[in-house]
Amino acid sequence: MHGGDEVVAAPSRPSEPLDWKFSQVFGERTAGEEVQEVDIISAIEFDKTGDHLGTGDCGGRVVLFERTDAKDHGVSRRDLEIMDYPISRHPEFRYKMEFQSHEPEFDYLKSLEIEEKINKIRWCQTANSALFLLSTNDKTIKFWKVQEKKVKKISDMNLDPSKAVGSGSVASSSSSSSPKTCLVNGSSFDGSYNKLSNDFLSPGGLQLLRLPAVTSQEINLVARCRRVYGHAHDYHINSISNNSDGETFISADDLRINLWNLEINSQSFNIVDVKPANMEDLTEVITSAEFHPTHCNMLAYSSSKGSIRLIDLRQSALCDSHTKLFEEPEAPGSRSFFTEIIASISDIKFSKDGRYVLSRDYMTLKLWDINMDSGPVATFQVHEYLRPKLCDLYENDSIFDKFECCPSGDGLRVATGSYSNLFRVFGCAPGSTESTILEASKIPMRRQVQTPTRPSRPLSSITRVVRRGSETPGVDANGNAFDFTTKLLHLAWHPTENFISCAAANSLYMYYA
Repeated sequence: MHGGDEVVAAPSRPSEPLDWKFSQVFGERTAGEEVQEVDIISAIEFDKTGDHLGTGDCGGRVVLFERTDAKDHGVSRRDLEIMDYPISRHPEFRYKMEFQSHEPEFDYLKSLEIEEKINKIRWCQTANSALFLLSTNDKTIKFWKVQEKKVKKISDMNLDPSKAVGSGSVASSSSSSSPKTCLVNGSSFDGSYNKLSNDFLSPGGLQLLRLPAVTSQEINLVARCRRVYGHAHDYHINSISNNSDGETFISADDLRINLWNLEINSQSFNIVDVKPANMEDLTEVITSAEFHPTHCNMLAYSSSKGSIRLIDLRQSALCDSHTKLFEEPEAPGSRSFFTEIIASISDIKFSKDGRYVLSRDYMTLKLWDINMDSGPVATFQVHEYLRPKLCDLYENDSIFDKFECCPSGDGLRVATGSYSNLFRVFGCAPGSTESTILEASKIPMRRQVQTPTRPSRPLSSITRVVRRGSETPGVDANGNAFDFTTKLLHLAWHPTENFISCAAANSLYMYYA
């Protein structure tokens, strides 16, 4: 891929398909265990370094994980590489902490319940070893600071028993079961030093008294809400995105995109408004929005009609006009009742260098070059086998499921989810035919196993002209029927490694290659 003025030479031949292996799972459920709706994961996001991973769920909780393999030896991964020290072959994460980000609310003016479900999480720049992140539900965005705090504690012993003289009884020791008293500042002290025997109040005993010392024995992780950005959206928030300037971010709902300053929660600026004067004239809504990763003046947003608009904040305060419009012309004679529904883009992501935009609609994954608005440079069929079943999917509302997508850090591959807890990895380098199906389980590649009844096509036979990845209708590579009730909507690719984290209901699976 190309980044700005820098030109990266295309590889002479496409890289081999990655061999994906299971790494970890958090929240694995046992067979037959019923999943509570509040535990279902609704958002996943790596920070820019890849050392932290955040997830949000339908119960309004945010759970944080931290990378451990680079910290095992007390030095950075880069230093270990310089010393030629053996390091872990893939990232490993551990649970760090969780906190309640949002609570269910009720809008009395509109008689509307506001769910606590976390729609998006976005990491912000770190400062002074503290972590910062934004989380949002349908209406309210919150800015969180997570840091380690030392818990101050008064030493338990007020008297040194080893130096005590006299025939009196020794003061209560640190093992005393007497209750501790909490001070106003959150510290605590043991009341044992008030129980000194009268023998120690003699002139000789006074020399043995010493003042309690303040010690810091425990370090706790504390999440504190720094700011709340509310009352700015009449419709449900579907996106938040940080700006590369580190100072501002955007929030988008169905009809508007607002620009915020992280330091100011009392006002925001409306930069995109697609609401018509008469709501009956409404033909499309905003479905996703994201800032350019390096140019602070550029952002892109997608619509329910399958188009992507690139806008430049330098042009005007209200960006009614776009700089570029990316959309694929409709093939003649292909229009049907479902055409507009499945064309709706559910997610867009910029590549790391900002040269490409990845978009996901219901049936396909498309890669767009921001310098070429005539059409996508590549289109990947995610689950073409569903096309004959669109009527059934419309009846059970599955056709409105919003699948996310993610590009790899090196820009050579893209990934997105599907049904039956499957997700797809496609190679997007020139000449690549990589098209891998993985399952969110401890055996991710088992969907690739051939069976005597229906052998799967070898990877080399899949032609890559513009589209690829079609499957036999209704069955997977093992001949099993697809399960439309289990869906893999959320996934994220590590920014520097071939490492994917994805959510299957309440379970968080991690894979490396």
